[in-house]
Amino acid sequence: EKLITAYHEGGHALVAAALPGTDPVHKVTILPRGRALGYTMVLPDEDKYSQTRSEMLDRLAYMLGGMAAEALIFHDVTSGAGNDIEKATALARAMVTQYGMSERLGAIKLGDSNSEPFLGRDMGHQRNYSEEVAAVVDAEVKALLGNAHQEAFDTLAENRDVLDALVLELLDKETLDKAEIARIFEPLRLHPPRPAWTGSE
Repeated sequence: EKLITAYHEGGHALVAAALPGTDPVHKVTILPRGRALGYTMVLPDEDKYSQTRSEMLDRLAYMLGGMAAEALIFHDVTSGAGNDIEKATALARAMVTQYGMSERLGAIKLGDSNSEPFLGRDMGHQRNYSEEVAAVVDAEVKALLGNAHQEAFDTLAENRDVLDALVLELLDKETLDKAEIARIFEPLRLHPPRPAWTGSE
């Protein structure tokens, strides 16, 4: 389990470091905290109040980096990725329904966000669109998550040597700080910046 956790957290950290739009990796640990078997801390160096579509796509890949590492190394995945999938799905759905970042639906706000949690209405999100549009939303969310998982997997496969080196250090020290992580990631092959997106591809 410790080895799986090391590869899982290592996957998050490596994908975050390899993609141009993610924040720096400050800490990786395989020491349990609460229900989490380990965690990766990614923080901005300065306050940010908005994010570009490219940065959100990078975040999706980083969020699924743990699951992709399990798939790459063990040819299987664990329930440990459940929380990552939940967060990634929420971000992908927001990109499609709130931020106009979907190619098929364009710049449209879908759903009503008047929060009425005590009425038990989908955590404050009411649907005000048809079944047909809902199916397109689901398809777009699925495509975003599928692409992010593949991107994370490809990035890890390309940097397998660096991932293995990170895991060995994690198994030895259990917690790595920003400077230690940066040293291990020196030979990292970085992902090129994303092409411009006009919203009509």
